[in-house]
Amino acid sequence: MTTKPPSKVHPLAPDALEAIAYASVEGIPTLEPHDRDRLGYCVYLWLSQRRDPLELAVRNAGARLLVSEQDALRKIREGLTARGIQL
Repeated sequence: MTTKPPSKVHPLAPDALEAIAYASVEGIPTLEPHDRDRLGYCVYLWLSQRRDPLELAVRNAGARLLVSEQDALRKIREGLTARGIQL
């Protein structure tokens, strides 16, 4: 029995919404890396749908932040505007 190699991962384009969302939360300190990934996913959902305020998306992520929620929101907004996203 042999094991097949894993499938190749194609990197995202830097201007893709997923890449922008995950890059905007990259510098936010969280208890575990998975918390930051979950926060990035919620920011991506917010970018693609824009139904609720960004504050609600961050709160619903349930990420265990090591900074205040307001500081995290400020960093996310700065990251998004630096990448050309209008808030």
